[in-house]
Amino acid sequence: MRVLVTGAAGFIGSHVAERLADSGHDVVGIDDLSTGEIGNVPVGIEFEEASILDEVRLAAAIGGADSVVHLAARPSVPRSIEEPMRSHHANATGTLNVLQAARRLDHPHVIVASSSSVYGANPTLPKHEELAAQPLSPYAVSKLAAEQYALAWQQSYGVGTLAFRFFNVYGPRQAPGHAYAAVIPAFVHAALAGEPLTIHGDGTQSRDFTYVGTVTDVITSAVESRTTCPSPVNLAFGTRTTLLEMIGTLGSVLGRPLERNHVNPRAGDVAHSQADNSLLRSLVPDVQPVELADGLRRTIDWMTTAWAPTTLPS
Repeated sequence: MRVLVTGAAGFIGSHVAERLADSGHDVVGIDDLSTGEIGNVPVGIEFEEASILDEVRLAAAIGGADSVVHLAARPSVPRSIEEPMRSHHANATGTLNVLQAARRLDHPHVIVASSSSVYGANPTLPKHEELAAQPLSPYAVSKLAAEQYALAWQQSYGVGTLAFRFFNVYGPRQAPGHAYAAVIPAFVHAALAGEPLTIHGDGTQSRDFTYVGTVTDVITSAVESRTTCPSPVNLAFGTRTTLLEMIGTLGSVLGRPLERNHVNPRAGDVAHSQADNSLLRSLVPDVQPVELADGLRRTIDWMTTAWAPTTLPS
């Protein structure tokens, strides 16, 4: 199969492109490198440094594709609060461009990345796909728009689509060294450097952490089977781990207690998140998730090499 991966230089996109290429598929990647890194792009794939907002170059990259995995996005809730229009253009308009380009394919199949953040203020746990969306940030709104465009293009134009709602994906290549870093890379980086772990709030907020390799397994299976669904699909496995519990696991993996520094909660953050994975299991029954401790070990191994943190304190 020929597969276009948007955001192929990014954290998740590079893993997906690599896995698809290793599985024998002809992979084309596109990324404008606004948040991705050229060093993440797998060796041997075709790569186009361009934005999905550039309709001409996007159309050239997508030509002849059997499937599209759309992962290009402007991530981060705090970043979207500071620059809502840029999040909208990258996430909502960018997805619309990808879907429009895919309409020109003979038998279009598009996987679109959405986010658990669309559930927002809805307190029901676990989160199932029929819950009302109550987004709390511009980022969440833009991802809700992206998934709904995908589902509408399925009904209106016959484009085979599958919208996955990601839940706190973590793992190697997720950069820690910036103000918008996700919680696990930020914590791992601080721990390796012997610095306190900054927690926004009291640490009892919970997340359904999902290792990037597990996400890659699910997406690869969905590409190869050309899976579609008329509703969004949670891509997580029903775990519920508080930040304090995650820090405890991280400390156990490192073999030492970790110092914490509590600061004020961040605007737009969701208190609790946990997926109902019934629909996912019906579509992709064979994927087994990587456990948190194992995923943290793999993340530590990568970060120790990639980011050369300071020597661990004795």
